Amino acid sequence: MPKLVQPRSPAEWAILCVLIGALLHLILGFLTGFSVDEAHYALYADHLSWSYFDHPPLVGWIQWPLIQLGFSEGFVRVIPELLWIISCYLIYQITIGLYSLFPELDNTSPLVARPSADFCGLLAVICLVVSPLPHVLAIGLLPDSLLTPLSLSLMLLSIKWITVGKFTFFEWILVGLLLGLAGLSKYTALFSAIALFLVLTSRPMKDWIGKSSFWLAVLIALVLISPVLYWNWANSWISFKYQIAHGEGGHWALRRVAAFLGIQFIAFGPLLFLGFFKFCKPHLRSANFKPLTLLSFFLIPFTIFAILSGGGGLPHWTTPAWYCLAPFAGIGLGNCWSNSIHGPAPTTSRFFIRLLIYFQAILCSVGFFLVIVGGVSSALIKSNPIADLYGWNTAGQKAAQLVKIHNADGIAVQNWTLASRIAWYARPIPVYVLDQRTDQFDLWFGSQPLGGNAILIHWSEMPYNPPILASTKPTSSHNQSLTGFEACRRLENEDLVVRRFGQKLSTFGFSLCRNWVGESQK
Repeated sequence: MPKLVQPRSPAEWAILCVLIGALLHLILGFLTGFSVDEAHYALYADHLSWSYFDHPPLVGWIQWPLIQLGFSEGFVRVIPELLWIISCYLIYQITIGLYSLFPELDNTSPLVARPSADFCGLLAVICLVVSPLPHVLAIGLLPDSLLTPLSLSLMLLSIKWITVGKFTFFEWILVGLLLGLAGLSKYTALFSAIALFLVLTSRPMKDWIGKSSFWLAVLIALVLISPVLYWNWANSWISFKYQIAHGEGGHWALRRVAAFLGIQFIAFGPLLFLGFFKFCKPHLRSANFKPLTLLSFFLIPFTIFAILSGGGGLPHWTTPAWYCLAPFAGIGLGNCWSNSIHGPAPTTSRFFIRLLIYFQAILCSVGFFLVIVGGVSSALIKSNPIADLYGWNTAGQKAAQLVKIHNADGIAVQNWTLASRIAWYARPIPVYVLDQRTDQFDLWFGSQPLGGNAILIHWSEMPYNPPILASTKPTSSHNQSLTGFEACRRLENEDLVVRRFGQKLSTFGFSLCRNWVGESQK
């Protein structure tokens, strides 16, 4: 690299790391179709509403202009890319602000030098750039993609509160806007609001409670989330009921918690864990309590999700929490790095940090490569998870054509995860989910009409037996109505084999199913 463009400062190195990550995201964003969650939230924008069954509406609202203008998936993915870049910038700034709140505790040796704030900021950014799972949310727009920069912004304002002890009028307005937008992003924004409250109450003086600017901030937040409240009120609070049941999960088991922690270690990388440990080792002995309240932006959501994981959960739910932990990890790694350079005896700390950075960067690169080539098929691997990213565009369009050819009422699938991409790529053909679970698709398309016909989609990676009435068995001894089609005929000539670089990934099959019999409503 020429000297004129070679980075000379930690800030320049951080920018370079983020730009490299952004370039890889954009390449993948234009090479692959929507994932199951991306398509689901893109449908939010296609069916604009005050709120939705499973999440608040901002993830749909923010895509709406691009969706209405007909932009491709790659251009829609510029939104999460920008959110990722903003989040990395906020992490860098938070680390610098956090650095000033924790003076060096171990200064007994003149050979130990404290790392610079900029260098700690660089390490904090690197922690996220080489973490595998955050790249998924940087490519695909999920509610967590929105909640992450909003939580980080609240954390940055919290540092100002701890440093100065007050907010200006306009900063209170900003707090209200951030809380409201966070509430429009995801219901777990409540955890960030609780963390902010703990920071506010960390000072002995609570005079802010009686100030009009504080209550104006509360009012702004409530006004912003009022569409969610109104929609739920008009729909019997189904979203809140679903989230409570979803959070409780199934039967609680300790082994699920252990599995959750193991997956978190892999998904976010050991570098964050090491940095957090290196931060806690000296700083938790400090009597400086107020700055430590900032850890609640990580500890509250992570602890709650870890406990709930005993009943089930998804690994990406903790993403905003890990972003909020990155500044602490950056300082911890910076201290470890500095001590390894200036310590009285040679240590392996600096080498080990570099090794972890390289290892995680290689791991991320391998993941990018596997997505591009379509994964690897092997007898040792039960199924190829990358197969889930290819073929849905063609399958959805073919299903829409078959609906018109056979004069069917719509497309039918047997699991909601099969519905989102088919519904996106077959727009505006209705897609019916043939299960007993109420979901967003029931609100959009209703249930399969009684006596109606449908094109049933089969996917080799998630096989189901056709729901034919003769083979449907009651689930209890009660007189429960049976549901199913009278008959289904496989359209074998229409099978779609999905290949990537000559490798077979999956197969889509289509059946013409006639005369839906049974209960029409779930």
